[in-house]
Amino acid sequence: MALGYSEGRLFILAFDHRGSFQTKMFGIEGSPDAEQTETISDAKRLIYEGMELAVERGAQAGSTGVLVDEQFGSSVPERTKAKGLKLAMPVEKSGQNEFDFQYDDEFGAHIEQFDPAFSKVLVRYNPEGDQEMNERQLGRLKRLSDWLHANDRKFLFELLVPAEPQQLEAVGGDTDRYDAELRPELMRGAIEAIQNAGVEADIWKIEGVDKREDAQMLAEQTRIDGRDGVVCVLLGRGASDAKVDHWLREAAPVEGFVGFAIGRSIWWDSLKGFLDGDITREDAVSQIADNYLRFIAVYEEAA
Repeated sequence: MALGYSEGRLFILAFDHRGSFQTKMFGIEGSPDAEQTETISDAKRLIYEGMELAVERGAQAGSTGVLVDEQFGSSVPERTKAKGLKLAMPVEKSGQNEFDFQYDDEFGAHIEQFDPAFSKVLVRYNPEGDQEMNERQLGRLKRLSDWLHANDRKFLFELLVPAEPQQLEAVGGDTDRYDAELRPELMRGAIEAIQNAGVEADIWKIEGVDKREDAQMLAEQTRIDGRDGVVCVLLGRGASDAKVDHWLREAAPVEGFVGFAIGRSIWWDSLKGFLDGDITREDAVSQIADNYLRFIAVYEEAA
């Protein structure tokens, strides 16, 4: 199987959040019991219903994807595949700064059981960060990369580059300045280091950047040295619509970008409104569908 993704646009609704989801949305600490698990799972079914409604309202199934977890995903993976939508599922343990496998040595069996179109990892990697941790992560990621490609499976790599204390200090503690002035080159350096370690992503899910030339730089790094089929999608980072819109508009015209994988920016407020009793389930589902379709329209118009 050739490295990369060649099927055109890819617009993923991401709701594979686990630890942060159960604590911040539901206030559940520790391991949830069966009743709590069902409550969380139903919330994820509601989000997925928004995706199904978006398809009814015109989203193209061939470019539509769902990123959902095994722990709380309930029937969503099966429903996603039955609808002909693209399924992505996470491999990493939730809520850790250091990447490790959710199911340890059984990760391959879980991937084969659900048979997603993409296996996804979320990795926090700053090239100027803890070098020993970086090396440990790279070793595990190389193992995963090799297994996926040996088994003709696609690798979706979500890269976050959190600021190191000295980097924040260099910009006066201003996180917006870090994002604008330092993060783009640190992202490029992280991608390069990951590639040099033999970890080969088919799709890079990356944080938005404020300047088109930075998006161009990142896309070029992902495709360097013959990786011509590799593509990028943007994540939302739970940011405001205005911020996400800006990131989408900067990246969409750049060769190598094919869409987005956005989560909280699409569904958080609608789901919270339903759980708080402020809106009906039907209205929450409708809002999620509209939000998803609106981001597609922003991207397509800019592209």
